[in-house]
Amino acid sequence: MSNIKRFILLVSLISILSILAACGEESEGNASEGVSGELNFYTSQPDADAEQLVSAFNEQYPDVDVSVFRSGTEEVISKIQAEQQAGDVQADMLLVADAVTFESLKEQDMLLEYKSSETEQIPESFVDSDGTYTGTKVMSTALVVNTDKVNEMPTSWKVLSDQASTGQVIMPSPLYSGAAAYNLGVLTRNDDFGWDFYENIQANDPMITQGNGDVLKGVASGDQSYGMVVDFIVARAEADGSPVKLVYPDEGVPVITEPIGIMKNTDNESAAKAFVDFVLSQEGQELAAEIGYTPIREGVAAPEGLKTIDEMNVLEADINELYQNREQDKEQFNQLFGE
Repeated sequence: MSNIKRFILLVSLISILSILAACGEESEGNASEGVSGELNFYTSQPDADAEQLVSAFNEQYPDVDVSVFRSGTEEVISKIQAEQQAGDVQADMLLVADAVTFESLKEQDMLLEYKSSETEQIPESFVDSDGTYTGTKVMSTALVVNTDKVNEMPTSWKVLSDQASTGQVIMPSPLYSGAAAYNLGVLTRNDDFGWDFYENIQANDPMITQGNGDVLKGVASGDQSYGMVVDFIVARAEADGSPVKLVYPDEGVPVITEPIGIMKNTDNESAAKAFVDFVLSQEGQELAAEIGYTPIREGVAAPEGLKTIDEMNVLEADINELYQNREQDKEQFNQLFGE
């Protein structure tokens, strides 16, 4: 082969390799191409948090139009059940308080099986073995205390039933809040609490409100001194200068993981899977921490003021027992507190 032919062959080979490299870069740079359409996202997250999540997702997937329906977990599930009865479930994605809620939907065969590759970085106990849902964050329920009204911080849940706290206690209703329903199930099955714990609180004339946000408002305003509430909203309020303090009681705390799942009859499976992947990804979990939640992904630090799962004394109960008895627990609570 002559030198000229060798030169021409070399130039051709370089050109082919350059084209292939450019195609590879283009493919990698446009990973979101092909993911488009509409996505209905049902959640119990606060409105602002849901908006931040959707906005960050759309930075990667600008062609997906996400509509958000937000309410308390129990109302979100009531809406889905009503849609199911009508034969037309509108939700594509669901992110609500606890695994017990998802177990109910799983038993009704309403969830799509999808185990994201991102779950490799999430503790196995927080991932459904069948892949129908995955925890997205770690949220404990603890005490919120008004620092203007209380000088000595309590160390026990018993402060809620102490006679000195009469008229000064506020808590969310398990008829509205999924976290409160989960807490009810766990605490009443714990030997240190049981139904006696709630009966003693009831004797203190507590304020029962719909959601955790109202609990925080009641304590921050000074209308009540003590509240039972999810930890992250207290840490945020503290950081903003509100006269409240987060207290993790010595007996331990119930923990929910606010799972995410895909509805089985989704009209946009590819976008729904992309949404799950994003929420569980390093970027999605760093966003959760930035918003103020304790991330569930290993290697992502908790926000200031919150404990990690390893630092918490976690109160637990059998998930199947909680699921089987949830409605009965809520009815008993309703009778006790006259909701």
